[in-house]
Amino acid sequence: MTQALLLAGSGTGFTFLMTALGAAMVFLFRNQISPNLHRIMLGFAAGVMIAASMWSLLIPAIEEAQELGLPGWLPAAGGSALGILFLVAMDGLLPHLSPELLQSGDRHSAQNALLILAITLHNIPEGMAVGVSFALAAQGQSELLPAAGALALGIGIQNFPEGAAISLPLRQAGLSRTKSFLIGAASGAVEPIAALLTVLAAGTVQVALPWLLSFAAGAMLYVVVEELIPESSEGDHSDKGTLGFALGFMIMMTLDVALG
Repeated sequence: MTQALLLAGSGTGFTFLMTALGAAMVFLFRNQISPNLHRIMLGFAAGVMIAASMWSLLIPAIEEAQELGLPGWLPAAGGSALGILFLVAMDGLLPHLSPELLQSGDRHSAQNALLILAITLHNIPEGMAVGVSFALAAQGQSELLPAAGALALGIGIQNFPEGAAISLPLRQAGLSRTKSFLIGAASGAVEPIAALLTVLAAGTVQVALPWLLSFAAGAMLYVVVEELIPESSEGDHSDKGTLGFALGFMIMMTLDVALG
């Protein structure tokens, strides 16, 4: 158990660090981000999140469900629907529940709050997946250790643009660089917590993992279609957001397939 906790803590400590490094991108900009760069970043984040939803969340959920003897489509579809419905409800509630999160009255407040929520939700099952991998490796299945390390590496690389995808829009909305960085970095802090809790309850949480992975995928898909893509396409030069989306999707797909 101690070995599993140490391994899971180290692996998700790396993924958290990568999120923080991505969020630190906010310190590289002295003034407000240009509209074109903002569109590119929104498109890039959308592409990363779509690819992550497929290769990091839905496909592993289907495979995990099949290993448990369930139809692969059941948790994939059911969990995604629950994630979408959850964010539909949060779309109406968040601006009222947390007006202090972003500057009051800013038109980006609801979008940014949903983006933070979706990425944070998405980080929870990823941390759990790393925790399960290292817990199995520490329980005598040593052949799983390289795969667990590769999973942590792939998630960490993926978390870098996600940290930036939170901190940069927050800076654009008017928050200070420090606050934008802290909120972006905090979205990744749930991964070590989820991993350690998963190791402690490894015997029971694995059954729910397909549903949790799909839930996060549904939440991410909702934010991409409802918020990120429409805003990345605003203005006369909407192709900037489209190109950002294509780049983010191809990079994330390549990383997931190569490291998966």
